[in-house]
Amino acid sequence: MGKKMLINVVEPEECRIAILEDHTLEELYIERISRGQVVGNVYKGKIMNVEPSLEAAFVDVGLKRNGFLHVSEVIEPSTEEAKPGEEGHHHRITHKRIQTLLSPGQEVLVQVTKEAVGEKGPSLTTDISLPGRFLVLMPYARKHGISRKIVEEAERQRLRQAIEELNPPTNMGLIVRTAGANQIKRELSKDLHYLLRLWKAVEERNKTTTAPALIYQESDLVTKTIRDIYSTDIQEIIVDSEATYEKARDFLGQIMPKAEKSVKLYKKEEPLFHKYNIEQEIERIIQKKIPLRHGHGGSLVIEQTEALVAIDVNSGRFKAGADPEETAFRTNMEAAKEVVRQIRLRDLGGVIIIDFIDMLEEGHNRAVEKTMLENLKRDKARTKMLKMSRFGIIELTRQRLRPSLRDVLYENCSTCRGTGYTKTVESLSLEIMREIKSVLGHPELKTIEVEADPRVSQHLLNQKRRQLSELEESYHKRILINSIQMDGLKPGTVQIRYLKADGQPMSI
Repeated sequence: MGKKMLINVVEPEECRIAILEDHTLEELYIERISRGQVVGNVYKGKIMNVEPSLEAAFVDVGLKRNGFLHVSEVIEPSTEEAKPGEEGHHHRITHKRIQTLLSPGQEVLVQVTKEAVGEKGPSLTTDISLPGRFLVLMPYARKHGISRKIVEEAERQRLRQAIEELNPPTNMGLIVRTAGANQIKRELSKDLHYLLRLWKAVEERNKTTTAPALIYQESDLVTKTIRDIYSTDIQEIIVDSEATYEKARDFLGQIMPKAEKSVKLYKKEEPLFHKYNIEQEIERIIQKKIPLRHGHGGSLVIEQTEALVAIDVNSGRFKAGADPEETAFRTNMEAAKEVVRQIRLRDLGGVIIIDFIDMLEEGHNRAVEKTMLENLKRDKARTKMLKMSRFGIIELTRQRLRPSLRDVLYENCSTCRGTGYTKTVESLSLEIMREIKSVLGHPELKTIEVEADPRVSQHLLNQKRRQLSELEESYHKRILINSIQMDGLKPGTVQIRYLKADGQPMSI
């Protein structure tokens, strides 16, 4: 069936891009205008303060929060010339103290590497990189490299030779992107000249602006996704907006003229994402439990915190006569593929721990590891994976480039405050009883009016009626229990009013 790229931009506030492979959603990108993505942007910033204890500086780049620049992301100028064929390209400082490199008030050119997450500001680097279609220009690096995802040694050698023949500036580095595989030298040369012109414009703007200022803005989501993800195995790009359709055709016409005809304009009444069942998949992104398609009732349970994600593989129904080891192996193999797909779809980052069903055979453990690694190769984010532990656990880290899709699409529930739980009717009733008892001794108090969610008020009137009557009689007070009309109010809402003998409200 091949791959399709669906671009949904009917709503002006939002752009959504889905990559389908054989009718299965493999990648999803959502950008909201209100959230303004900043990864890849280059800013002229001003050092606001230097924290020796963190070995980092905080930089004002004109965003809501100051950016975080760690000493390891500060590169020092080098006189070393580029060496074609060498893989390394970083000259970051790790042996110097931050206070010897940067000082408050200093202006510095930085690029955003990670979005702000929670209370943390965006992460910054001075190691600027400008991506093209096939190459990445590293203006301050001195060595050239080839994407690790290009694995064929003959092709790597050919690309090393091609870079050398391009004769890039000796004080700059280049990386051949995955899309650069099998590209002829002329295409690589066009990309290099475009990137050199772009860098010259960045340098000119840097000279003429005062910090904080945006110097270079990363492309919009449509252009960026086509640039970074489009490959010849994508048979169709389907767009539901005429303006974006024209933009996609123009961009492809510049970088891959033959692919321009693969862009199709979607005109049907049924919304694009509904037609391809993408909306259902998006709804599932927040769900903790994901059923496995062929797992005979097996499922994944995904628990996400700010810095760590735990994924539990649950076995399904066990058939009589089935081999437990074989059942566990089959379920784990399917789970390994689905885990990686969910990590990509949800854009999960940080430390990820997967607890597979225990297996006895070492060969089965290695096969599950191999499946995980094979599927992780498709991920654009950097990942590192450890071998499966003797407890059946695989740990991996995944580069966090932006907030997870959960954080883009959802907010914490105001009722449960993000815990996923609300107090039981019994708990709320006991709290109200304690509150009533704590104020009954007040001399001016005559009446206590309690308004609660109907379930709570019914529980008080049924289960606590006798106790309430005894309190009224002992303290000579009136205790009124009423149900709140729940329209617009959160479940579990309780309001208590204290009134004097003349009916005037009082505070206690």
